[in-house]
Amino acid sequence: MSNISLDAAEEIIAAAQKRARAIGKAVSVAVVDAGGFVVAVRRPDGARPLTPDIARAKAYTAAVMQRPGKMLKKWQESQPVFFSQLSQLPGAAMPIMATDGSVTIKKDGEIIGGLGIAGGTADEDQTIADEVLESLGYELEFAAWGVAGTPSAKES
Repeated sequence: MSNISLDAAEEIIAAAQKRARAIGKAVSVAVVDAGGFVVAVRRPDGARPLTPDIARAKAYTAAVMQRPGKMLKKWQESQPVFFSQLSQLPGAAMPIMATDGSVTIKKDGEIIGGLGIAGGTADEDQTIADEVLESLGYELEFAAWGVAGTPSAKES
């Protein structure tokens, strides 16, 4: 299994914070490796105090669940008890957050990490994450859970 490098993580973070500044937001950005371990986290001046922890949980979710948080929402809604228990498993390092701004980092068909953005609205966090990863050449398509075949279009 490959993991995202520190240089790549810092490139993603710099691009995300630049994009956030362009829309007038101070967002915290976290990048974790494929196992959910922190590679880098940045909280800029003006970002709220809890945003680094939220960004880390979002990044962790995207990496260990191997799907963007946005794709996990319906599953979480249909099985809330299951999802609440995931965060309490002995090996769970962070809460599982099926939410916007939680995006799996995939390159050449391989999951190499997770990205979490926190500090804007849900839509802003998601848009920043998607735009930055796409602009840097990462893949944003993932097969739906439990469905064989080609990746689905970006799910809402």
